[in-house]
Amino acid sequence: MTGTMFRSVLCSTLTAYKSNSIGVRYINTATVYYAARKGTRAKARAKKVKVEVAKVGFIPHNQRGKDKTQVKQAVNKYLDDTFKPVPGDDVYPLKYYRWVLYTAEDAVKAHQETHHPTMYNDPTAFVYAYIEVNMESTKKNRYLDSFNRLSLLPNSFPRDEERTILAFCKSAEMVKAVMDAGATVCGGSDLVKKIQEGQIRLSDYEYVIAHPNFLTELVPIRGLMKKRFPNIRAGTLDPNLPLLVKKFAGGVNYRVVKDEVYQNYGSVQVPIGRLNMDAKLIAENIDALLKDLQAARPKRDGLFITKCLILSPPSPEKLKIDPFVHVDRTLSKEVQEDSDDEDDAVAVGA
Repeated sequence: MTGTMFRSVLCSTLTAYKSNSIGVRYINTATVYYAARKGTRAKARAKKVKVEVAKVGFIPHNQRGKDKTQVKQAVNKYLDDTFKPVPGDDVYPLKYYRWVLYTAEDAVKAHQETHHPTMYNDPTAFVYAYIEVNMESTKKNRYLDSFNRLSLLPNSFPRDEERTILAFCKSAEMVKAVMDAGATVCGGSDLVKKIQEGQIRLSDYEYVIAHPNFLTELVPIRGLMKKRFPNIRAGTLDPNLPLLVKKFAGGVNYRVVKDEVYQNYGSVQVPIGRLNMDAKLIAENIDALLKDLQAARPKRDGLFITKCLILSPPSPEKLKIDPFVHVDRTLSKEVQEDSDDEDDAVAVGA
């Protein structure tokens, strides 16, 4: 009897222990399983969240793809070195002293020495004039836009380009003089008929020029010419047609470019000759180029041309010349008075 009771108590004890152990194990593991399920559900909800795309307005083509957080800082590119001392000898670090001023002839001769066969070995290299200009206009906070000009240099030099010129005039004598000056094709009404019939294509010619007395006869083909119709503003209409042909055939076409950030600054690099030419001839070309560029200056006080450097690749050397030996530093009083009178007339007319 006692043994039976003992066995029953022992069995009940073991049964209770097993049930408690299973419950404890179930409680402990349930927390872990719940946390795992919660993390999986959170990740699934995160994937379903829609990403809001901010709408961006119109962006100009020259600003697309740029980081707007990086704001460009306008840096004054007009470097004034007058505060630096003058070098006392021939060997010195350039950044600590003023630029040495050369004459145009001396600058060309210096490049001729460096391009000798014993050094760069390029005696026929091009000579370039790098010119900096002040793009301020006649009104405050207004600046000139980039512009093109065609300058006729007095001394021609070989270049790697051929220009085709189509000229219109009436008299046979003028036709002969224009052809001798270097025009590709020159003629009168017969030339107009060939263009109308399609025998001559205007696209084959780089420049189209004409004499003023022939302008009315060009009206029938004005639709074919479009923007190439000769006019005074473009410089393609002039009574001195042979000189105009020489200008387009042997002239130098250059473009003054305004800086995107510092709009007050403009620059241009123009070929002015080759090193196998006489230095005096290249100096004459420099003088003509500076005077032609000075003719485009606005009627305001202050400098227009600020610096002129002579360079000749592959040499990295840049030699500075004084541009005000060739052009006036400021406008004359007569020109300023004329511009003031024009402004007054415009104001009265308005």
